[in-house]
Amino acid sequence: MRKHKAILVAAVLALAAVMAPARAAAGTVQPNIIGLFPKDVGEFAYADLKSARKFGWYAQLKEQMLPSRFRQFEAFLASAGIDPERQVNEVVWGVAAPTPETGEQIVGVALGEYAPETAEAYFKQQKLPTAKFRGYTLFAFGSGVGPSDIFFFFVDSNTAAFGHRAILEKLIEVRFGAEESLLRNDKIFPLIDEVNGRGLVWAVLDQGYTRLAMQQLVPEAAQFPDAPKLIAKMRALTISIQADRGIDARFQAVCETPDDANLFSSLLQAGLLYRRYQENPDNPDLAKTLDEIKVTPRGDRMNVQMNLSDETMQALLRRNTFAVKM
Repeated sequence: MRKHKAILVAAVLALAAVMAPARAAAGTVQPNIIGLFPKDVGEFAYADLKSARKFGWYAQLKEQMLPSRFRQFEAFLASAGIDPERQVNEVVWGVAAPTPETGEQIVGVALGEYAPETAEAYFKQQKLPTAKFRGYTLFAFGSGVGPSDIFFFFVDSNTAAFGHRAILEKLIEVRFGAEESLLRNDKIFPLIDEVNGRGLVWAVLDQGYTRLAMQQLVPEAAQFPDAPKLIAKMRALTISIQADRGIDARFQAVCETPDDANLFSSLLQAGLLYRRYQENPDNPDLAKTLDEIKVTPRGDRMNVQMNLSDETMQALLRRNTFAVKM
């Protein structure tokens, strides 16, 4: 779980380090932005960082979850006059499943008002490694040849993009019509349409990432004899998180049949109960939160709802509940 969560948060905050998006309806990603992403993205997500910064838990959560490499990335870009905390409002990112050649690939875009010439002049002065592709200059944070290096570029004065090189080049190919876009993905685009605009943070995971998420988020439930088969048949997972005077997190798993949704709901409830007893001695606030999670099957969907008060969130942060160990 730690590794996958680190990847998600790294995507959010690395994107945040280079972009200042245009204002739009909170939580909503326009079709022309979704259409920039390659068709084979297996996880697609959004975060409204401008709204999140209003909450007392934001800075602590970021500190616990952001890997040190991305803190360095933020500091580096700040030296070029880009202020992540002041400029960035919203980020959108996608993740593609690993291959033997590339590993897991992250790509992201955002809209805003930039001064590309000023930033690019600074990066060139620093002799930052670059790559050329379809007329764009991709700047590297790192050696420019490492598998984990991040590349970023300005599409124009209102659009910036970043990610691992292979998938970033694929995004460029989508712009030129040489690759199909995420709008053509008939498995997860309809689910993106369902959840789009419904949260401070929201995400859609395809079958592969859903299987990984369920195994990592609730490993206790995955240990029941019938669980692996049910998880393997799950088609997708949507996540929506809202915040006002607390946090309301909703997860919806798309199962193969209503019977699968009913059975896995029962297994998940049993797994949460077991986890609650595990956490109670060391982290009673987390145990209480687990106790209040609602699991409800509805047709071929399994709905999970979790509510956290601001006080509970602060208590969990004090115990470093969200700390990434890398």
